[in-house]
Amino acid sequence: MAASAVLGAGALCVAYGVCVERRWYRLQRHRLPVLPAGAAPLTVLHLSDLHMLHRDAGKAAFLAGLPRPDVLVVTGDFLGEPEAVETVARALRPLRGRLASWAVLGSNDYYAPRPLNYLWYFRRGRPRRRAVRSRTGDLLATLEADGWEHLRNRRTTLEAGGARLEVLGLDDPHIQRHDLRAALREDPSAVGVAIVHSPDPAPELAALGYRLILTGHTHGGQVRMPFVGALVTNGQMPTRLAMGLVRVGPALMHVSPGLGTSKYAPFRFLCRPEATLLELVPEDGEPVEAAVQAPEAPEAPDAAARSNTRS
Repeated sequence: MAASAVLGAGALCVAYGVCVERRWYRLQRHRLPVLPAGAAPLTVLHLSDLHMLHRDAGKAAFLAGLPRPDVLVVTGDFLGEPEAVETVARALRPLRGRLASWAVLGSNDYYAPRPLNYLWYFRRGRPRRRAVRSRTGDLLATLEADGWEHLRNRRTTLEAGGARLEVLGLDDPHIQRHDLRAALREDPSAVGVAIVHSPDPAPELAALGYRLILTGHTHGGQVRMPFVGALVTNGQMPTRLAMGLVRVGPALMHVSPGLGTSKYAPFRFLCRPEATLLELVPEDGEPVEAAVQAPEAPEAPDAAARSNTRS
């Protein structure tokens, strides 16, 4: 009898995760004091891990209802399948930032998803499998035609409302495509903003002087347990840093739990899909709500020695 009750409860949790929570989208808002005194506020809509499918009407409807920001940032994994290039571009078109739209790619934008044994997420190393390339070129061409900037291991700048931002985009560290040589600051007087798919390089980015780091990849753990939190992060970050605002030395990092899941793992539990509106405001000493303290960042690395690149 007890075993039947446990199995029944487990089945209900799985059904909830598949049928309810993975489509229970929400918009979160945070106010971050990172701009210089006297600067005008700047709104940044941070999206990540959309994993858009060719037919994804519910997600598209949620995106259509989001406020248009000054800056739109997507930290990778636009695609849930190669057929979704046109779908994701169409869904994001009304949300393009008034001042800028910046993107980096994730592994699912380079390679088509394939079925995966869920237990592999708990292993330090995974078996190597033959990858199938996705429509990366089509995705980038479509986004750039809409005015997006693809920041593949390079920097750009933005001046707005009395603030100057030096913005770095790194390619996906999860598949060793990032190059930390591109992260060396050229304008330390500007507010350094780094965008990258995986949070793994955050300590190095903080040590190099980036004030704000935007990242995703973890899906917030995707499955979280009461009193425990995320079970895995699919990376090197501790599970307690799987989502939300995190302090990494002098930097603030926002780890988005993302809006989607792999088509082969279509469930979430106690980890709702999320878009985040960040209001950047002048520094005035006010605390940042819900920021978790990460382990102390290391000293600034020798970027050439620490870079880990694969073309």
